[in-house]
Amino acid sequence: MGEITVSGLGKAYRQYPSQWSRLAEWLSFDSRAKQHVEHWVLRDVDFRVGAGEAVGIVGNNGAGKSTLLKLITGTLKPTSGEVTTTGRISALLELGMGFHPDFTGRQNAIMGGQLQGLSVEEIAQVMPAIEAFAEIGAYMDQPIRTYSSGMQIRLAFSVATAMRPDILIVDEALSVGDSYFQHKSFERIREFQRAGTTLLIVSHDRYAIQTICDKAILLQEGRVKMQGNPVDILDYYNALMAEREHQTVQQKVLDDGRISTISGTGQARVETLRLVNSEGMPVEAVEVGDTVTLEVGVRIHAALDRLVLGFMIKDRFGQAIYGINTHRLKQAIENPPPGELIVYRFEFPARIGKGSYSVSLSLSREDSHISQNYEWRDNALIFHMYNAKQEDFVGYAWLGAQTSVQRDASAGVDGAPQ
Repeated sequence: MGEITVSGLGKAYRQYPSQWSRLAEWLSFDSRAKQHVEHWVLRDVDFRVGAGEAVGIVGNNGAGKSTLLKLITGTLKPTSGEVTTTGRISALLELGMGFHPDFTGRQNAIMGGQLQGLSVEEIAQVMPAIEAFAEIGAYMDQPIRTYSSGMQIRLAFSVATAMRPDILIVDEALSVGDSYFQHKSFERIREFQRAGTTLLIVSHDRYAIQTICDKAILLQEGRVKMQGNPVDILDYYNALMAEREHQTVQQKVLDDGRISTISGTGQARVETLRLVNSEGMPVEAVEVGDTVTLEVGVRIHAALDRLVLGFMIKDRFGQAIYGINTHRLKQAIENPPPGELIVYRFEFPARIGKGSYSVSLSLSREDSHISQNYEWRDNALIFHMYNAKQEDFVGYAWLGAQTSVQRDASAGVDGAPQ
């Protein structure tokens, strides 16, 4: 079983003002005569991934995610600290990394397998499976330089996962694949997870992280900012992505144990929020198919040229069920004056499955809160769906399917008339 232990890990690169400074330092007999400054990409990183655990790494560009994975796989040497791993590691770090453009896909697959420590016999044994999973047909025997980026990632992933490793490390490379192959790849990752493979995944796809991972780690400026429940970490990261001057990001624990993340400038704020039934009464439990209204009262605290309110319904795993905003509904409000209270009402049939759901709210200037975030609230409201009237369906969406069955008693078993 694979385990990963990272202790005090750091990586620094030397930066010289000129090439002559580098030469001067090399030729100097005084070890104190430094001509360089150290730029730390990672510093004091500590965490542990237990056997069979799945951990997601998140952070903005330049946070040190890819450097961390390269240190764990051994393609980079640390400046400080250490990484300890057990078991066989298979890694997919960069698109086509290690592929030779003039060699065929098959030749590169053989070399890739050998780099993973597979014998020639083992590679020959898994080659049919590599071809079948990659689904690139005759291109398997064509030079890599003739491949599209999607074909390269298909082959690279197929080689990296030809045999179930003890530890599988995957960088953002999967995001360039087509939708079909992304689904296929993540299903293989889930199969490995069920079989006991330890997973370390870097992805900007929050729903992939939330679905697959047991824990998430947020890297910020080369250090571990937070680690814990994926939904809580990703909510906080989402708020940080929108953070601007004079904004705040705070988290509080709700009565049911969930964490609510709130961020924004505060120029507009949610003052009241409730879910009401068709009779206008507040409800916390809703029957499948009933019509409900989400009422949101927003107070304007500063002069704004434009205001957009959006809401997102999520399941208990944090996956989006439905989201809409007043920009997309063409009902954005222009120039609301300070002090005004605006009450929004969104009426909809609750055609969603049994379970617990949350509502997240966004007050912004445009379609996305990333551009200008007045307020963002995760888990602003919790409600529950129950089913006492509809058929006992499975899934998140109740479609109310109508069924008709046609039978022909005059047809025989082979379809021929009697």
